[in-house]
Amino acid sequence: MKLAVFSHCAVDTITIGDNKYEQIGGAACYCGITARQFKFDVDLHTKFGPDFPKQYLTENKINFANAESKKNTTKFAISIQGADRTLKLENECDPIEYPAPVDADGHIVSPIYHEISDDVFKKIKQDSSFLFVDPQGFLRKKDSQNDIFLENNDIDLSGVSAIKVNPEESQKIVNGSHDEMMVALQKKGSEYVILTNKTDVSLLVKDKVYSITLPNKDIHDTTGIGDIFCATFCCTMLKEKDFLWALCFAGGAAQAALESKNIGLQKIPKKGKIQTNASYFYNLVKFRDL
Repeated sequence: MKLAVFSHCAVDTITIGDNKYEQIGGAACYCGITARQFKFDVDLHTKFGPDFPKQYLTENKINFANAESKKNTTKFAISIQGADRTLKLENECDPIEYPAPVDADGHIVSPIYHEISDDVFKKIKQDSSFLFVDPQGFLRKKDSQNDIFLENNDIDLSGVSAIKVNPEESQKIVNGSHDEMMVALQKKGSEYVILTNKTDVSLLVKDKVYSITLPNKDIHDTTGIGDIFCATFCCTMLKEKDFLWALCFAGGAAQAALESKNIGLQKIPKKGKIQTNASYFYNLVKFRDL
């Protein structure tokens, strides 16, 4: 099976306490390498500069074409304190072009900062039979100091299969309580709505909410956890056609990544560990009617 991923690669400086780590990343890398754990072929639609080690993608058998730019790679300075983090944009690469048509079993759209235009997003939706969206990069803006904040965006979710948001992101798209925002996102077009609130994960399907709680206690590097979650959910849905297993596998992947205590892409877990955690979560899923 094949997954198409639309997102920028990144070069990140991650600060945790007194320690600094230079890492390659971006949703492109986290989603792509996670999908490879599920034996998916990955076509990566991205842009990166001469400062990016493209051999890392080649070694992981990730396909990329027309990805190289004369501009340096998009770069963030990320400061992490527990489950909270702040971002500063240090460089922005060229936007992603759309090489129509894109033939894949599923598509992930997960911009990190403005690399996907409304026109490109519309074309992806027209081509995709299963489209997973993480809207973070559509919502991000920078202030005069290049610090990242979120702003309102009336994003068109028609043609979207699944969306993942946290409470802060969802408040920039719709209004209301957590339940009301999930329903509003569903009404905007997304069949599956995932709300992640720290360790609590909720999935709205039709008129039912399914929820799991990640038991992780000691949080280290949270960079890319959402991307690992998204790719795992998408791959499991495409293979198993079962949203409950997809939820449990995605939660299991996030939990395994956090438990690893590794930095950057090194935290992407093996499929065996994900499966073990998924079985654990499957017996603990709670559900309620809306």
